[in-house]
Amino acid sequence: MMEQNLSLYRIFYTVAKTGNISKASKELFISQPAISKSISKLEASMNVTLFYRTSRGVVLTEEGRILYKAASSAFDTLEAAGERIDKIKTLGIGHVRIGVSSTLCKYLLLPYLKAFLEKYPHIKITIACHSTFETLEALEENKIDIGLIGRPNDLKDISFYRVKEIHDCFVATKSYLDNLSIRNGKLNEDAIFKKGNIMLLDEKNITRMYIENYFQEHSIKTNQVLEVSTMDLLIEFARIGLGIACVIGEFVEEDLNSGALIEIPLEKPITKREVGFAYSTKFPITGAMQKFIDFYES
Repeated sequence: MMEQNLSLYRIFYTVAKTGNISKASKELFISQPAISKSISKLEASMNVTLFYRTSRGVVLTEEGRILYKAASSAFDTLEAAGERIDKIKTLGIGHVRIGVSSTLCKYLLLPYLKAFLEKYPHIKITIACHSTFETLEALEENKIDIGLIGRPNDLKDISFYRVKEIHDCFVATKSYLDNLSIRNGKLNEDAIFKKGNIMLLDEKNITRMYIENYFQEHSIKTNQVLEVSTMDLLIEFARIGLGIACVIGEFVEEDLNSGALIEIPLEKPITKREVGFAYSTKFPITGAMQKFIDFYES
């Protein structure tokens, strides 16, 4: 029924636009009698007269002008949509919404984005900076398409592709450790955590939870904890000698190699973690999203 009505509206729109049944017949490749019959059928269904017939063609009635205005808007919208879809197919235009923490964005996502946009310059990228928990919620609610996250324990309805393995470690400047030793004597692992200013991400972060589990598993006690909202701030605070920061080792490699920061040796090293791209399997994959998936998997 909908397709039949749409066909009648298309015929009406073309006749009104050309002002002539003969011209409409040529444009639509439909016989003039068939067009006249379709107009009569539409008028009967609406119980109105849409055209006055004249020797020169047809003229819209008041009701016809109202319908033509609505039909023009509708068909213009459909035509614009068709043109946009054609551009998407021919130029690869699309939109990918990515959720990522500011740290992973800086150290891992940016190189991917640079290379991806060089290959697909017409795809729009939107980035929302979230923690892993917030990114998972956004995936669940279809507010983003793809997340770059630490691997969650529960992968229900989530496709996860590992990008990198990371290790958490505790770092500080040599001067901070020397001063801590002067104040508290010879330092061992227990003394470092009990006497030092331990800087951690806030409690809403998956990394913080991972470290807290490590502390509990190995009965490590801390007396002074400074909570920081981002990994970048943790690294900067460690660099200026404010305390002992729990950071991702791969993100401070230059500092460790140069000696600007020193990694605290642990009797039992923290187990490495995985970070990667994830998307919800509950929602359809768009063309642009598939291109991004194919890109990072290759």
